[in-house]
Amino acid sequence: MEIRHLQVVAEIVRQGSFTKAAEAMHITQPTISKMVRNLENELGAEVFARDGKQAKLTAAGEAIVRYAEPILQLFGQLKTEIGDLTYLNSGSIQVGLPPMAGSHFFPKVIKKFQERYPGISLRLVEDGASRIEASVADGALDVGVVLWPIDTDTFESFPLVQERLRVIMHPGHRLANRRNVELAELAEESFVLFGSGFALHDRIIAECRSVGFEPRIVHESSQWDFIGQMVAEGLGIAMLPDTICKTLGTEKVSAVPLINPVIPWELVMAWRREGYQSLAAREWIRFTKELFAEEQTSTGMERG
Repeated sequence: MEIRHLQVVAEIVRQGSFTKAAEAMHITQPTISKMVRNLENELGAEVFARDGKQAKLTAAGEAIVRYAEPILQLFGQLKTEIGDLTYLNSGSIQVGLPPMAGSHFFPKVIKKFQERYPGISLRLVEDGASRIEASVADGALDVGVVLWPIDTDTFESFPLVQERLRVIMHPGHRLANRRNVELAELAEESFVLFGSGFALHDRIIAECRSVGFEPRIVHESSQWDFIGQMVAEGLGIAMLPDTICKTLGTEKVSAVPLINPVIPWELVMAWRREGYQSLAAREWIRFTKELFAEEQTSTGMERG
């Protein structure tokens, strides 16, 4: 018995006739009839009871179909995985990137990955970390960069970036020359925040409430550079990670370390624990993990 025999029997049952099955499989009806006869001769039992034009299963045929379904499903999965292993020059990956992570940490990663695997298509979805996390969880994205902590029962992950938030303010602000600022000292300030789809939005509000005040939010944006520009115009204060603060320019804003509490900004690459991951997606995970580990090692050596 061959896989092809099982495929033919399953298609005849699905179509309800030998003729329609032959059309669906793009072979002639005599070929299908011959394959069924060969299978029946091998088993020593009839698979179909010939009743006019309609194909009806015998008891032996019903047993074959019952076992054929899981066998064909597994065979299909095997073909997919073998195809992945053999042809890692094709496929597509859907990756979620928050704006800050996408613009600062991933252009070089994406370039190196596509140089290595030019046939793999990367579809990049830029959104807030909260929405990306939800899209990875429901399978709309293969992988995504999200803000730690995450639900470790739902996701697997590895660390990408570990930084902390600084308070950015106009250079003429009363706190601009301080060595650090406590969060409670910002109770009377106007806040410029990321929008509600961004993990930092909820995180900052929660931290403000933990020290006893409700932040007065005057503006929200999805773009970190626009937030920096609004702060530079004296429209309020904001909180951004170390890396972003370094790009804003000291002549435009002052960036002061935040303490009591320190608010971490830790990015991780996350994907679902359950469900099939294509080889292309698995290779993206392996590739980015290796590159970020090399980058962290290099940075550590430079600092040492």
